[in-house]
Amino acid sequence: MWWIYALLSAVFAALVAVFAKVGIKGVDADLATAIRTIIIFMIAWGIVLAKGATSQLPMLTKQNWLFLVLSGCATGLSWLFYFRALSLGAVSRVAPIDKLSVALAIIISIIFLHEKLTWQEGLGAALIVGGTLLLIFK
Repeated sequence: MWWIYALLSAVFAALVAVFAKVGIKGVDADLATAIRTIIIFMIAWGIVLAKGATSQLPMLTKQNWLFLVLSGCATGLSWLFYFRALSLGAVSRVAPIDKLSVALAIIISIIFLHEKLTWQEGLGAALIVGGTLLLIFK
């Protein structure tokens, strides 16, 4: 079931790039990111409230908070840089380069989370890196 959500994530991530490129035309990329963040905030909290998941707030540990805050900071910086890149470059080059994050996530998960690397994951990561380099230096 997880892979269905991952595929849906990919579909919506692709739409993000295309919609954002049109949406930021003539607009400061940081302002566009801030507007997008407000929309995400409303959708995410709407889902949490609809599910009644706010009851889990007291169960969050200091470690949960720390890493959720760090993740939020990383997300915000990623979005700011992504929108800046989209304002300057073509979606067909920016979006695939952004997906270098897949290979980086694999490497970081091996180092810090001690996840095991299969040959398929290694090959996939290597192909992503190779494709990214082709796009950068085309």
